[in-house]
Amino acid sequence: MAAVTEAQIRDALRAIPAPDGGGDIVGRGMITGLVLKNGNVGFSIEVDPREGPKLEPLRKAAEKAVEQLPGVLSVTAVLTAHRGGGQAAAQPHSHAHAHEHNHAHPHPQGAPQQRSAPGRTPVAGIQHIIAVASGKGGVGKSTTAVNLALGLAGLGLKVGLLDADIYGPSIPRLLGITGKPDTTPEKKLNPMQKFGLKVMSMGFVVAEDTPMIWRGPMVMSAITQLLREVDWGQLDVLVCDLPPGTGDAQLTMAQSVPLSGAVIVSTPQDIALIDARKGLNMFRKVDVPVLGIVENMSYFTCPHCGGRTDIFAHGGARAEAEKMQTPFLGEIPLDIKIRETSDAGTPIVASQPDSPHSAAYRAVAEQVWRQLNDQPLRPAPRIVIQ
Repeated sequence: MAAVTEAQIRDALRAIPAPDGGGDIVGRGMITGLVLKNGNVGFSIEVDPREGPKLEPLRKAAEKAVEQLPGVLSVTAVLTAHRGGGQAAAQPHSHAHAHEHNHAHPHPQGAPQQRSAPGRTPVAGIQHIIAVASGKGGVGKSTTAVNLALGLAGLGLKVGLLDADIYGPSIPRLLGITGKPDTTPEKKLNPMQKFGLKVMSMGFVVAEDTPMIWRGPMVMSAITQLLREVDWGQLDVLVCDLPPGTGDAQLTMAQSVPLSGAVIVSTPQDIALIDARKGLNMFRKVDVPVLGIVENMSYFTCPHCGGRTDIFAHGGARAEAEKMQTPFLGEIPLDIKIRETSDAGTPIVASQPDSPHSAAYRAVAEQVWRQLNDQPLRPAPRIVIQ
């Protein structure tokens, strides 16, 4: 079978009319960022930000048009906001900008539950979705997410791992997974599998050294597709590794699905704890329960003399958890074995299950699962943009 070409893709997209009926989406210059690699196609559709929520059928029609071409294995189309003619400031109902203006308000406690808006519905077959987040980068969030997922799987649970860190997907490397996901007859992506986990990441679609220079709406659309256009099957828990910070990805996750909870990862030093506090408060603001805080790189034990050094201080996350009245999930040491197994794609819980470090991760997993069982499933938050 001959490989599909960019010209064929653009020809197929010319069959899709522009939203206002004036020409097609190619002729109107709405198609940007077209990427073609080994039969996997990705592109953006630039639309008026005020019309974005109404144009999901347009995105799906564009994907379907390209999927029908011979040689196409997968298609990922995302809507991105085109700002023109002074429209940038006139977006009173744009969810993409809710966090910028602090206008995202949870439904008041004690008020009647509202019916979830379209899109804020559970993912079929998944009992619990939890987010692993951090206020800043470099604290070992992704390593924690991977080993937490493996710890949950070690409890006999069916576990999935979603790499929602769109800007810096690292789960493929941490798990040693290469290759591209195939598709089901229903045109959904089959998750990759390793160490008993079902795994999906933007890193399977985009080359590792490709920068993700995406606007907020593109991030939101990509995360929604990774959640809902993947054949996850039946899962007890889907662990979602979010990018650091409190931006579009976190807001999209909170608005899209009823999260069962969030795990905050921090190191002990003050600068990391300040950002961790922001992340914790963000989840509380959008009515997502915080399952607890993990203190990563908590201490260092010299492999030669056995002496202990608190490189990043110690106990800060525990103290912060007490102050914020949230559970403290445990301490993970700074250890070369964790780094080596992560770099090798053989995370320590899978490759060295009897090590004390694996025991620490499993203890975190046990606490998380206990909390998930103790609390009722929560509806998605009602977020009002004023």
